[in-house]
Amino acid sequence: MAIATRNELVVGAAPEDVGMSSARLGNVSRLVRRYIDDGRLPGALSLVARRGRIVHFETYGNMDDARQKAVQPDTIFRFYSMTKPIVSVGLMMLYEEGLFQLEDPASKFIPELKNLKVITGGTREDFQTRDPSREMTVRDLLMHTSGLIGRDSPTTVGSLYRRAGIKGLDSDFPLRELPARLEKIPLQVDPGTQWIYGISTDLVGLLCEVLSGLPLDQYLQERVLGPLGMVDTAFSVPSSKLDRFAACYGPEPSGSPRYKLVDDPETSGYSQPRTYFSGSGGLVSTAGDYYRFCSMLLNGGELDRVRILGPRTLQLMTLNHLPGGKDLATVAQSAGETAREGIGFGLGFAVLLDPAVAQIIGTPGEFYWGGAASTAFFVSPAEEMIMIFLTQLRPSSTYPIRRELRSTIYSAITE
Repeated sequence: MAIATRNELVVGAAPEDVGMSSARLGNVSRLVRRYIDDGRLPGALSLVARRGRIVHFETYGNMDDARQKAVQPDTIFRFYSMTKPIVSVGLMMLYEEGLFQLEDPASKFIPELKNLKVITGGTREDFQTRDPSREMTVRDLLMHTSGLIGRDSPTTVGSLYRRAGIKGLDSDFPLRELPARLEKIPLQVDPGTQWIYGISTDLVGLLCEVLSGLPLDQYLQERVLGPLGMVDTAFSVPSSKLDRFAACYGPEPSGSPRYKLVDDPETSGYSQPRTYFSGSGGLVSTAGDYYRFCSMLLNGGELDRVRILGPRTLQLMTLNHLPGGKDLATVAQSAGETAREGIGFGLGFAVLLDPAVAQIIGTPGEFYWGGAASTAFFVSPAEEMIMIFLTQLRPSSTYPIRRELRSTIYSAITE
């Protein structure tokens, strides 16, 4: 049996060969270096590809300050919410097999979701509820309109999650036990009425388990990660790869550098096998692996003659599914890893609707997402372009580097 090797990334073309400017792409490097030199980020990696060829790839700073280890091309990063597109693709592969329809009630497959109520007031110890206007559907879970929220929410419902031991990727119970813990906790709002960033994609992962009959980690390995050759993407980091695992940091505004260690790679929860496979944010990965995933998306669901999704399924996933074609500014209660104005949401991806309204440079139809440690990616079908940015600073709202990267990348396009 062949031994899987790391995905190596190399610049495969001059920017001018694919209608971009070398001089202008230099702004990407200068932007990220400023963050490193100013002590705002410990390390980073940036990649730009157009028309199937990598034209910019650079590493910066340290993956681990304490051990003075520089970021390498194959450094393993925490991808957090960049897990969501992978798990959403996994579920839509089962859609293609006719195993569910988007309008199916989620309770058809997860019975504990059948009789959930909606909170109307009160406290964690004494709350009032009513019946929802309708049940949550599978599509609601894919697009964060389920009425579920995040475990860190300051609401009464959020406090009920925490009391129930719902800790996202750090939960100490198997994923299959999540519905039983949610069964007696009310929804925040009626399904379909508001976009709330939360644990919905954990249930997308559970649907993958229920419909495939496999644990989520095994299902993704057999159907997505393995076929795409994503050799370093997993829910934990084995001891043989810990030397490539980046440290994670949080802001320290008064310090120099302006960040502090919050998760050491050698003692991280990722260094141990997990039982709760979080579809919302549990995966670690590398630039090489995620580039293969993004390339599959840009190629209409296929890479190296391996088809993961049909092109029409992928088109459906990257349409704006928000009610009435509205943007997140209209329907979002909490926006997660994106701005709201001019941004729609599909089945696992944010979608750029109107650059002028969003006040960002880009192309309508571009789809993207980011992770809690300030990572980000976008895929632009119109420009045949992929961007991946990896770093290790939580929360992602600390700096506007994602928007700044768009400015440097899109302004480098010359044709």
